[in-house]
Amino acid sequence: MGGVSVELMVWDEPVPITRDQARATYLAVRKSRPVTGAVPEVAKELPGLVTVFPGHVLVTMDLESMDEISGQVFAVARAHGMVCYDPQRDLVHNVAPLGIYQDMQLHTGDGMIVHDPDLGLVHDVLGTLSAQNPFAALVAFGRHFLQVSPGGDQPDAGYEVEYKEGTMVRTLLPDLADVRRAFHEYATGDRGFLSRHAWS
Repeated sequence: MGGVSVELMVWDEPVPITRDQARATYLAVRKSRPVTGAVPEVAKELPGLVTVFPGHVLVTMDLESMDEISGQVFAVARAHGMVCYDPQRDLVHNVAPLGIYQDMQLHTGDGMIVHDPDLGLVHDVLGTLSAQNPFAALVAFGRHFLQVSPGGDQPDAGYEVEYKEGTMVRTLLPDLADVRRAFHEYATGDRGFLSRHAWS
């Protein structure tokens, strides 16, 4: 592979895991030796350069193709009920729990698009908002969406949140906990965030 390469790792977990658990697993597996011989079914469906480790599959891709290939890897992992860890963003994609909207998408300002994101991933992504990742949005296409971006350059500038269902409304939330609560409510069909905050 020419240029800078990036990685994703896919494996099976019986229950959702945290970013710390996923990172530890990834680092431990990377220190082990790849295996040869029979290739697991999931590895045959994954794009990019695939390396098989015991119980884990590593996908390597060029930085230029990361956004496109990552979306395919996330989808294949989910179809097989497997976890996917993204060491570049330090994010883990679990199979569950999900929001209530089928085919809901998570979009980020650093180019990630995830179909049917798990609620833990949404929570973790909101913690990555920065100049490198200037927004995050949950979108139920054709119906409504909720998006957020940092309110300004100052550390205490809060977060600008926009909600659209017919008309667009916006509010400024002071801290990340408020944003995470609003996104969780939106994803699970609760509209408490609309009455709890002042929108204009």
